[in-house]
Amino acid sequence: MHDDTSPSTPDGQARSLSAVLDEVVRAGKSLAAADVARTRALAEAGLLALNVIAGQRASSRAAELALREIASELAAAENLSDRSLQRQITRAMTLVDDYPATLAAWEAGLLSRTHAHVIADIGGEIPPDTRSELDRLAVALAPGLSPGRLRSRLAVLAERLHPTTLTERHARGRETRGVRVVTGDAGMSDLIATLPTVLAVGIHDRLTQQARAIIDHRDAVTDPVPTALADERTTAQLRADIFADLLLTAAPEADPTRGDDGPGTLGAIRARVQVVVPALSILDPGTENADPAHLVGHGPVDAYTARTLAESTATPWDRVLTHPVTGAVLHTDTYHRTSAIDRHLRARDRHCRWPGCIVPAVRCEVDHTVDHALGGPTAVANLAHLCQRHHTQKQFTRWKVRQLPGGVLEWTSPTGRTYTDEPLPYSPAVRFLPDDLAPPDPDEAPAPF
Repeated sequence: MHDDTSPSTPDGQARSLSAVLDEVVRAGKSLAAADVARTRALAEAGLLALNVIAGQRASSRAAELALREIASELAAAENLSDRSLQRQITRAMTLVDDYPATLAAWEAGLLSRTHAHVIADIGGEIPPDTRSELDRLAVALAPGLSPGRLRSRLAVLAERLHPTTLTERHARGRETRGVRVVTGDAGMSDLIATLPTVLAVGIHDRLTQQARAIIDHRDAVTDPVPTALADERTTAQLRADIFADLLLTAAPEADPTRGDDGPGTLGAIRARVQVVVPALSILDPGTENADPAHLVGHGPVDAYTARTLAESTATPWDRVLTHPVTGAVLHTDTYHRTSAIDRHLRARDRHCRWPGCIVPAVRCEVDHTVDHALGGPTAVANLAHLCQRHHTQKQFTRWKVRQLPGGVLEWTSPTGRTYTDEPLPYSPAVRFLPDDLAPPDPDEAPAPF
């Protein structure tokens, strides 16, 4: 019988990849168990340091020196930095003492080291006596989420455990804002601005859009350009150059989109941010911790900032106000989407729908799950946001996707494994309506957007 599954055939490659994937998963679980064993050992080393000063006149200085002494011993044995070992010991003690469920899930291979560190980082912002609740929530939430998505969602849940509101903490945090220069090598330096997150994300987004406009214009030019004059700057380099131009000259220099001596299109580009604001966060600020506003891809936003954005008509942002009314499914018979469909998709998806990706929806492309050319309708049940990277991967690799009810995407890998990506859940207020649309009579059919 002829065997058509050699490594050179698609079926053979899929089987080989499947075997490699199984081995990677097995090795990952073994590594997780070893990592946890080392974490417990490091926590034990920290406990030994505490025992050194037991019975003595305890002080923070004495504890620091005892821990440094033991960290130096371990670092010398492993050829590592004693500062690094000291940080590892401190984190290990925190995980063992405050996050036993997280540690157990990590040991079983259900979580990775990165997941566990995300949980500990988020927990560092809440009172110690509430960390057991965060530990429980995190272990229930983490399966199926990438570390980036876990951080974003866990940060929202952690708000409920804070004794003070995010608005109060943000007011204190704003006192730390500033700009500083850190001198680097080769005549380079880092200019670091500490700003409210919404402003920082908006600045970065505007720089990204302007950089992409230059790249798009560059790619569209068909006339040959001398090699010495060719613009080969990357997006990161263009962000830096435009940033300097804007601060030093108040306008992007050498705007290639300019057709004459007048201003080009770069200056007209404005930042885009996506903030989800539950209605109660606006109407009743006291509910902020239970139902915080959320900057997509980054975390909670204080209620004052959220209300300011919601009331603004000049800020180009996506206002998504949750409302306890179920709306009708939106659709159109043409390829082009309505603005209502786009609003609905941004509210539903919030970020790229590839499993684990956290690129905000405002920076993604809307993709027909079933290609429009193959009969796929332009309906919310056949549309989803994908970032450029994952949109390309869907089109040009063997990955397949189908959309299930409720906007759930089921991805199938080349080896036949399936991965499900669900829209992020909202609080009980789960439907979004335009500001001027009153809730319909419950006895009547649901009103569309």
